Amino acid sequence: MKLTQLLNIKHPIIQAPMFLVSNTAMVKEAMKSGIAGCIPALNYRTLDQLREAIKELKAAKAEGGSFGFNLIVNKSNIKYKAQLEVICDEGCDFIITSLGSPEETIKQAHAKGIKVFCDVVDLKFAKKVEELGADAIIAVNDQAGGHRGNLSPGDLIKLLVANCNVPVISAGGVGSKADIDNMLRYGAAGVSVGSPFIASNEAGVTQEYKQACVNYGADDIVMTERISGTPCTVINTPYVQKIGTKQTWIETILNKNKKLKKWVKMIRFSIGMNAAKNAATKATYKTVWVAGPSIEHTNAILPTRDIVAKLVN
Repeated sequence: MKLTQLLNIKHPIIQAPMFLVSNTAMVKEAMKSGIAGCIPALNYRTLDQLREAIKELKAAKAEGGSFGFNLIVNKSNIKYKAQLEVICDEGCDFIITSLGSPEETIKQAHAKGIKVFCDVVDLKFAKKVEELGADAIIAVNDQAGGHRGNLSPGDLIKLLVANCNVPVISAGGVGSKADIDNMLRYGAAGVSVGSPFIASNEAGVTQEYKQACVNYGADDIVMTERISGTPCTVINTPYVQKIGTKQTWIETILNKNKKLKKWVKMIRFSIGMNAAKNAATKATYKTVWVAGPSIEHTNAILPTRDIVAKLVN
């Protein structure tokens, strides 16, 4: 099944959920433009804020489109269960799960008629989530922004399409219509696009972050272990060069200790998320800006609707 049929949208595109960047204004414009939009639940500090966002987007659906929320489903996210409960109570079109087992999410979401798409980076995990009842798999390739996979878009899509019976949505490496056409040609049902929307008028980040996506390109993207403890792509700003991209020696040692590993990862996740939040929302020299190589195609800060038009025309 094509993504357009799965979500009842005009174009086979999900505006990807991006920590701190995504918001209701972006998603409403995406929906008006004929694509789906998704927001990380962690973008909302309280459950009441999450609930209000869902109500706002449900009201906007009168003009068409589809919307969903992203859930980090591993133990590092202590808000996960409460967020899932609110999303299922209020309702949305789909949930995207990341970084953990989606079993409980699928069970609760399906009981409310909500579709669940699961981030995967390899065939092994793709088969697991398919067996659990995922409605589609998000194939996170080595061109994705943020937490990325290890396989190229073509290799990963073809591998999953050949071995799975649910739709494959490609995530990573899309900044133009030609890129979308390539992913569909590989066999993808649609694409998830994030980084090009950072430089949108509606994005909830600083002008400096948006302008960085205009000024920097694919060659300026590097991998860092200093944000969440899991390799993550960021723009190689002078500050990133200064602090380095590898874990400190003490973090490396602690991560090898079975008893301490979980706690170290939770602390690193918390510290890293705060650093990313400060960089994204304040004028600061500590610029840890998450983005993927598809910013190569970003040459101006534009309204969301114009970015969608560039992708589909």
